[in-house]
Amino acid sequence: MEAPAREGTIATSVTLKLRSPAEALSLFGQNDENLRLLRTRLSATVVARGDELRLSGDAAEVEEAANTFRTLIDTVRNGGRVSLTELEYSDLERLGNRSPAPEPPPEEAHLPGRAKPKTAGQRRYVAAIHDNPIVFGSGPAGTGKTYLAVAMAVEALTHRRVKRIILTRPAVEAGERLGFLPGDLQAKIDPYLRPLYDALYDMLPADRVEKLLELGTIEVAPLAFMRGRTLNDAFIIIDEAQNTTAEQMKMFLTRMGFNSKVVVTGDTTQTDLPGGVKSGLSTAESILQGIEGIAFITFSKADVVRHPLVAQIIRAYEQQP
Repeated sequence: MEAPAREGTIATSVTLKLRSPAEALSLFGQNDENLRLLRTRLSATVVARGDELRLSGDAAEVEEAANTFRTLIDTVRNGGRVSLTELEYSDLERLGNRSPAPEPPPEEAHLPGRAKPKTAGQRRYVAAIHDNPIVFGSGPAGTGKTYLAVAMAVEALTHRRVKRIILTRPAVEAGERLGFLPGDLQAKIDPYLRPLYDALYDMLPADRVEKLLELGTIEVAPLAFMRGRTLNDAFIIIDEAQNTTAEQMKMFLTRMGFNSKVVVTGDTTQTDLPGGVKSGLSTAESILQGIEGIAFITFSKADVVRHPLVAQIIRAYEQQP
């Protein structure tokens, strides 16, 4: 429906109808935080009343706003989440012009615990893991790289597509000091593997995790334990891969056996390697591009799904002189 035209412009308005108060809450956010942000970023006037959204202004501005809201409504109706952080960092013009998101892979509907991709980057990541034997997920903390990979591994094990899960990470911070730490070897390395345990316990009952660890169906071990092995029928995840050397990364990737899937996660901006040692994650990303069956997903600040302050903290540090 069109509003009276203003001189020199073509004024118009569009009304979008939402299906329910729950859909409006998912779209507008808690206390309308998403809606307030969108109003500052869109040129059209945005008025929300109940389950209706009225957009008015210049025809081009209204079209941009309508396309943006239609895309976000489709996201909500497909079970996705409209993230305040993602909206803050998204290119709204591109968001409004993009095609509707493809149907999610079957596994996505059955991921354990609270695991569910909430941003466009996370949905691409889950789809890539579903479709490829090897996936590299790289980006800042809080983007769900490890958590979603563990969720996909648990789902694959539950549906018997793999026989075991192997979770590993390099214990770079320990270096040669492991011998000075108290306890046996497991006690020495457990602090470096704790994030992987945390993800497991968030998705499965504690007694089941303990049983699977006892049986060796789930193995959590430092990267050094992978040497010389061939891992068949396994879902293998290496976390904090930016702390591998090129030789360690090659060793890890060549452990992959038949009917196995590998996910490599890390953040190339956060390496703890000694000066002058190039990260195995960076090397792999530069030399393995273009190989069929290997996918690379790069996360951005828009994919951070921790507390909203996390994204602001990341941005503040990036703006440091």
